[in-house]
Amino acid sequence: MRDQNQKIIKFDYEKNYKNEDFFVSDSNKHIFDFINKWPKWEKNFLNISGEKFSGKSHLTNIFLKKYSGVTFDAKTFKNNNLKDVKINENIIIENLDKNIDENLIYTLFNIIEQDNKYLIVTSIKPIVDIDFNLTDLRSRCKNFILHSINRPDDDLIFALILKNFSDRQISIDEKLIKYIIKRIDRSYGKIFDFIYKIDEISLKKKKSIDIKIIKEVLGN
Repeated sequence: MRDQNQKIIKFDYEKNYKNEDFFVSDSNKHIFDFINKWPKWEKNFLNISGEKFSGKSHLTNIFLKKYSGVTFDAKTFKNNNLKDVKINENIIIENLDKNIDENLIYTLFNIIEQDNKYLIVTSIKPIVDIDFNLTDLRSRCKNFILHSINRPDDDLIFALILKNFSDRQISIDEKLIKYIIKRIDRSYGKIFDFIYKIDEISLKKKKSIDIKIIKEVLGN
């Protein structure tokens, strides 16, 4: 039987990208504040970099809902998408890396500049550190405002665990989350991998999350 004094945190299942659903911490506050200053940017080109699962897409979705625009994945961006670029003021290109059509992306950058549009590009590493073959493209990348999402601090790890257990309709003791924070790797990927494994083991064993399951996943 559960101790009545334990603080249990429980949420309804709902995935969204609302401003209020994004947890602002020291790891990401500089970017959150910056995108909400649009259009008062010193340049029209912004690069948001950070490891996988760090919240880049959440930030761009917040921006789109507030200011409108259109978003594309860098790897599937095609020539026929340029017509959509032409009719929108704000353009977002997600998941930019070396495996793209460099000439097409260079053309996009030129359109953004010529038509005085705004471009947000997300990537794992800063865009200036991506080793593109096209010299002109590498040069264009130097025009970007660079903002990187930092590794998660304690407050952000707490919020990420809460939100993702919420998305899975999982109730958890707050004390267990604090135990996890002290022992988990400070990597967004590791945090989400941990959440997935916890969920999987809990379902397989048909048990609620307890300290034994947590220790099993953490390898303690």
